[in-house]
Amino acid sequence: MRLVLSYLIGLVFGVGISISGMANPAKVLNFFDVAGAWDPSLAFVMGGALIVTALGYRFVLKRPSPMLATSFQLPTRRDLDMPLIGGSAVFGIGWGIAGFCPGGALPALGTGRSEVFIFVAALLVGIIAAKALQSMSLRTRKVA
Repeated sequence: MRLVLSYLIGLVFGVGISISGMANPAKVLNFFDVAGAWDPSLAFVMGGALIVTALGYRFVLKRPSPMLATSFQLPTRRDLDMPLIGGSAVFGIGWGIAGFCPGGALPALGTGRSEVFIFVAALLVGIIAAKALQSMSLRTRKVA
């Protein structure tokens, strides 16, 4: 049952991303082109997502646990550090250059377009490289 629910949740997410235009790199790039052919429609998509998320958190967090897990896994840190700021900057720059955000690229894999596969491959390489750098950094700190 958990697998079926996870699939349905992913399907709804993917359809929503596709309908909203978040999987269309031209639309995303036009959103960032404020000096040219600016398309503000994605701001409404993101604003709508924020409203749904805020309401959803208020409703869901009143439960003792999530439906598909034994406990909530919420972040405990509230500080801003350089890895968070740097990662956010890299994320935004990559989104602006490629026209894909990871949330929009994964459903776009279904289009079969080569640029989507290239982006997802680069995303995976970036994740692996970041994990390796993080691991090396931790080992260096332990030795020092």
